[in-house]
Amino acid sequence: MKFPKRNFPKVFIFLIDLLISLFALFIAFLVRFDFTFTDALLWEFSLIKYSILAYIVVKGGFLLLFKTHLGIVRHSSVPDYINVVKASFLSTLVFILLSIIRYYKIDGHYLFPISILVMEFVLSILFLMGFRAAIKLLYLESIKSDAKPANILIYGSGVSGLVTKRSIEKDIQLNINILGFIDDDKKRRNSLLEGIKIYHTSQLEQLLEENEISRVIVAIQKPDPNNRSFVVETCLKHNVEVQQVPSVKSWINGEFSTKQINKITIEDLLGRKPIVLSQDKIEEELKDKIILVTGAAGSIGSGLVRQIAGYQPKNIVLLDQAESPLYEIENDLKSDFPELKFETVIADITNQKRIENVFEHFKPEYIFHAAAYKHVPLMEDNPFEAYNTNIIGTKNIADVALQYGVKKFVMISTDKAVNPTNVMGATKRVAEIYTQYLNEKKATKFITTRFGNVLGSNGSVIPLFKKQIASGGPVKVTHPEITRFFMTIPEACQLVLEAGTMGNGGEIFVFDMGKSVKIIDLARKMIQLSGLTEGKDIEIKFTGLRPGEKLYEEVLSDKENTTATYHPQILIAKTRKTEEKTIQLLEEFFNLEREDNFIIVKKIKEIVPEYISNNSVYSKLDNHGN
Repeated sequence: MKFPKRNFPKVFIFLIDLLISLFALFIAFLVRFDFTFTDALLWEFSLIKYSILAYIVVKGGFLLLFKTHLGIVRHSSVPDYINVVKASFLSTLVFILLSIIRYYKIDGHYLFPISILVMEFVLSILFLMGFRAAIKLLYLESIKSDAKPANILIYGSGVSGLVTKRSIEKDIQLNINILGFIDDDKKRRNSLLEGIKIYHTSQLEQLLEENEISRVIVAIQKPDPNNRSFVVETCLKHNVEVQQVPSVKSWINGEFSTKQINKITIEDLLGRKPIVLSQDKIEEELKDKIILVTGAAGSIGSGLVRQIAGYQPKNIVLLDQAESPLYEIENDLKSDFPELKFETVIADITNQKRIENVFEHFKPEYIFHAAAYKHVPLMEDNPFEAYNTNIIGTKNIADVALQYGVKKFVMISTDKAVNPTNVMGATKRVAEIYTQYLNEKKATKFITTRFGNVLGSNGSVIPLFKKQIASGGPVKVTHPEITRFFMTIPEACQLVLEAGTMGNGGEIFVFDMGKSVKIIDLARKMIQLSGLTEGKDIEIKFTGLRPGEKLYEEVLSDKENTTATYHPQILIAKTRKTEEKTIQLLEEFFNLEREDNFIIVKKIKEIVPEYISNNSVYSKLDNHGN
């Protein structure tokens, strides 16, 4: 059956509703007299034949009043049904009132017997709703595709899973058959949710093997990371697409639409269990304080700003030399934190006079130092810039912090500072050594935090792979055995704040980075998640290790061990005490007269003896004989 493209005239719908109501009245009489045309029934008909006109006027009037004819019947919904009930209920009340008036004031007869009116009320609602439901059902059947529906599974049988199911069923453009739910709760196994069977997560592989399933939708709002990884890994193994339902806060006007279902990302796979923070301690530390964040426009700096904003600081000073990114975060903060007081400062941390002016004007009490050059190949080609920003820039900020009596100075370092093999990591290690030395002066607590690669940060491998995949490849991996630790931006920033709160000065905090990830596996998963096949749709190309690049990153050096803190994901690295000779080397290093790359790297190697260059022109400076 094909429905006309144009809707029926509204007057036609009104007349049908009126005829249905009259039919309901007629059936009510038949029910009252057991469907037998007796003399009593005929006598009742003779009494009410003049009442029919009143019925048409009253009933028709209320149908018009509640505009039951204006709704598109094929798309009838709850509001349309409510209007039908209102019109029927009020018209019945009027009929009862008119019946009582006629009985007591006119001729001793009811307009309609009360029992008839009660049955007419129920029947008219059923018939009017049934008419709309039948038309809607016929319409939905008429537009169904003749193609075989795609089988899907929904991961999660809670509220979000149920909402997903209903949204899919309501979307008439989808040709989908929901084969079942899968859930981590063993108690729900073999139960039915609105007629659809619930399977345990452990049954997923069997379901994929025995059925033609095109995709699995992750509908749990906060799934266990290990279980989610199992589900996604199993789906990728069987070439089944994985999608996910976004968080409730992103639903449009609080309602979920199937158009919001999107592909799961590699960041979702690498995420771990949520970090539990000492919120009260952090708030006690940061509330009503003036806080300076250097590198505030960068990935970690901007993430820190957003985290700090939630702890009601007195003022946040955002310092960076990148004009456009600083402008962007300024606009974001105005939108997301309208009550937040903050200042944006464009400044270069290598300009000591400018830094002194900033401290003199704002008088910060806490500093989170995230400004740095971080790209290994670029810094290998530009050692002076790495020296000038990562070492001299840090020295400027640290010295002025000490001068102005800043309470805490938290420096963001990197796992590449551990047994460094490149200029970037080595310069960060020198900065660590200097700030630890300043901590001995006791006026300011200098704290260092180390962690690995950050998912989604500017210039990191994941955005690069995404760009390469989008352009058709090849996806470039330096070495088949190279591995890296990964952490999300919120995770890293949360742990920095926690470490900064617990630090008493002089510590190097290292974070639990979880398991290291093979970059080749990362690339392959991203290709699969994009719906492509390696070797068929896109290639992976090995380009060789870049200058200064390690195969495996470390978080602690061989000469260091750790002690636990009250937070299970934060450890303290115990490092050797800075020797007097190292301090003398630092003082000489801070006063370089020439921008000679080899001189710079040679001096760094003297300060950081464990710095051995890898695949670099500076390898010749290493004493390989010892």
